[in-house]
Amino acid sequence: MTEMTSRSPSVSTEEPYTVQYDRLDDEPLSVAVADAVAAFCNDDVTALDPLHYSINADALERLFEPRADGLRSGGSVTFEYNDCLVTVDSDGEIRVESA
Repeated sequence: MTEMTSRSPSVSTEEPYTVQYDRLDDEPLSVAVADAVAAFCNDDVTALDPLHYSINADALERLFEPRADGLRSGGSVTFEYNDCLVTVDSDGEIRVESA
């Protein structure tokens, strides 16, 4: 996961926090989402509720996993997690903002 914003993450800001997820990396997308939310909230990832309380993490993984004919070229999913609005795009961008 690569951080794309230059500001210090914090829930108190109106600016979204954006990271780039490498869909061909071994790190699960669900872990990258939890890490991004923890960074945005300036909190430890272990302090967050489990991701599966907000979204089916297995379905999220399958939605954006590489396919036999290549990577998904379009689409996104948005959900609320830990008082944040999280958007995952097919290009690997994870955007976190206050809900």
